[in-house]
Amino acid sequence: MSRTLMLLVALIVAVYLVLCAALFVFQRSLIYFPQAGTVESAESRLKLSMADADVWVTTRESVGQRALIYFGGNAEDVSHNLPEFAAAFPDYALYFLHYRGFGGSGGKPSEEAIAEDALALFDQVYASHPQVAVIGRSLGSGVAVRLASQRPVQNLILVTPYNSLEEVAVKQYPWVPVKWLLKDRYESGKYAAHIRVPTLLLAASDDEVIARDSTERLLGNFPKGVAVLKVVPDSGHNSISERGEYLRWMGDVLNR
Repeated sequence: MSRTLMLLVALIVAVYLVLCAALFVFQRSLIYFPQAGTVESAESRLKLSMADADVWVTTRESVGQRALIYFGGNAEDVSHNLPEFAAAFPDYALYFLHYRGFGGSGGKPSEEAIAEDALALFDQVYASHPQVAVIGRSLGSGVAVRLASQRPVQNLILVTPYNSLEEVAVKQYPWVPVKWLLKDRYESGKYAAHIRVPTLLLAASDDEVIARDSTERLLGNFPKGVAVLKVVPDSGHNSISERGEYLRWMGDVLNR
């Protein structure tokens, strides 16, 4: 091998290692896209005072027994959901978690920090509402399924869910050793195996982000008879909530 060719190979390897190092260092900026959040006049705000950050929750209070906790996507202002969810589920108190760095919440987002905040929120809500349903969308489906494996939720709904974030990342970055670099793995399939409450999975018919086989693998990790998968027709990853089946199928579970 000539010296020139050796130098070229060395340069290619060096560039590859630099790119891998950059992805490792900045990976959370490729996972989380914090939104500033909006405050509607009709909403109230609940503050979770965690050890290292104040975390905000958009709420709609209710004197009833039932509550709904919602975990959104990685670039979602969850407060935008309040009007339609309030109309669709009038008997529920509503709680929408703003991840760290989102909607005025302090700190920086990570899987463990969000999981800690989710547990704290559930425990606070459960103290006054003995029936708590949980919805997680996209990234939030991983938050929701982990919470449901650790706390007595009443119902679980997962929108555009995945079996693990590693599977999603591998498809987007096939040239990177994702298994060795990824910090936040959101291994939903692992937690699904421990869930015993009725669970609805809503997939988009034309999801361009979460592959259907990942959702189906997640379904297969639930105990037999616990979970059901429904596919919202003519919908994509972001447009699924615009279809009538989205809230209607949720209502079939929540408004029984």
